[in-house]
Amino acid sequence: MTDTHSPPPGHANQPIGFWQNRWLLAALILTSALPVLIADIAPLTDLPGHMGRYRVQLDLAESAALQRYFRFEWALIGNLGVDLLVIPLAKLFGLELAVKLIVAAIPPLTVAGFLLVAREVHGRIPPTAFFALPFAYGYPFMFGFMNFALSMAFAFLAFGLWLHLARLDRLKLRAAVFVPLSGLVWITHAFGWGTLGVMAFSAELVRQIDKGRNFFGAGTRAALHSLAIAPPIILMLLWRSGAAGGQTTDWFNWTAKYYWIKWVLRDRWEWFDLGALVLIVLLLLRALWSPRIEFSRNLAASALFLTLVFLLLPRIIFGSAYADMRLVPYVFAVAVVAIRLRRRATLRFAGIVAGVALAFVIARTGGTLASFWLYDRSYDRALAALDHVPHGARLVSFVGRACPEPWATSRLEHLPAIAIVRREAFSNDQWSMAGAQLLDVDYPPGGRFVRDPSQIVTAAKCPREQWLTIGDALRRMPRGAFDYVWLIQPPSYDPALTTGWDEVWRDGGNVLYRIGDRPTPAPPEIR
Repeated sequence: MTDTHSPPPGHANQPIGFWQNRWLLAALILTSALPVLIADIAPLTDLPGHMGRYRVQLDLAESAALQRYFRFEWALIGNLGVDLLVIPLAKLFGLELAVKLIVAAIPPLTVAGFLLVAREVHGRIPPTAFFALPFAYGYPFMFGFMNFALSMAFAFLAFGLWLHLARLDRLKLRAAVFVPLSGLVWITHAFGWGTLGVMAFSAELVRQIDKGRNFFGAGTRAALHSLAIAPPIILMLLWRSGAAGGQTTDWFNWTAKYYWIKWVLRDRWEWFDLGALVLIVLLLLRALWSPRIEFSRNLAASALFLTLVFLLLPRIIFGSAYADMRLVPYVFAVAVVAIRLRRRATLRFAGIVAGVALAFVIARTGGTLASFWLYDRSYDRALAALDHVPHGARLVSFVGRACPEPWATSRLEHLPAIAIVRREAFSNDQWSMAGAQLLDVDYPPGGRFVRDPSQIVTAAKCPREQWLTIGDALRRMPRGAFDYVWLIQPPSYDPALTTGWDEVWRDGGNVLYRIGDRPTPAPPEIR
């Protein structure tokens, strides 16, 4: 590297063009929130389920209805980001708007983090960095991993600060700042803290090598500097000891890892999403031998370290699924942000690259905007049923799911939780994982039909899944435990299974029944 007080390497080599205009950069950051802002509830698969938990945590103490069904106990865990932010914001804006504002802030924070890292590593933001921005809407975000996504946004912003303070040679200040900062990232979600640690170590390793140290010496010093990010290890050990440990399994599932890569930009249109991925892969391959673009060794090292972590991670960690999948968009983003222009690149070439990159960002943002609008319409149609659900009702819901699923998933699996949000009703879609969730379902009459994934039903039995068929669910549900049955885009079923029920509301396949007959059910099978 150059002198520690000089601009980052490559600064003098980067052409100055319209893509570095501050107003343009601000516009790219802010417009990344638009898809979330156009929807009443962002159509992210798990988000409605999280919103149900937020309602319980906010109102359980004063709500006799919620106390019939749920328990909630605060604890210090590495999965509290949105859960904590929603407390003050819900008092100001109400729960639904508060969640919308928080979720809408995550893509801009992520985009800002990508650009900050690019600025620190390259000196100026190269036009190629814009190709990384759509990964803020990667598949884990679409899945609704809100605390995780927020922690990753914080991790990239913190990584940019880590690089900045190293460039200024303010290492003591960096250590002092990152002890508490790493704790805040960990509390948001432990995965973001781990990713920050990997990126910080790899960047420091390259910095130490550039100072002339051999690999062993550089690694030792990088590890010592990274101790400033290590204190949350103590919190992690306390959190994941004993009953809260959960199962860690499904190592080296290469088939799943292939799909996580293929689905990294998965949203609604397969051709559109895979086409974008192909473009990114071609860009990365071209940077390996192009005379006009190259990889920064600093970020290339971070990308390689993160790739190794992805390959080594199991699919399930401490009982939480999709652990390895969550990292994939950020591996791609780091690799793309690592690309910069070589000295021989002309301003004209840089302008062409900037134009193509901006067109890519606009196309992806526009596609996501259209997709969210269409999902929002399906949410609105289904949620009209709640106008007919009384406050505190005992509601059991069954959401249809195909196996295998089409590219465009319905994202309806946890929509029943909005009944908790708007009606303080029971919903059978909440998660119950020791140590990972602070909410627990306490409604014994419902038997197995009280928690996720009892709300998911299929036309036929799906291999390797515990979901019931729609027929089995309607037959085995303890009718005496519930007042209403809400079917959301269910598979076809025998109408005889709803004999004696009153159809309260219907919109196409979505239907709400009030249970009219009350036979004494056989004790439900617990699995």
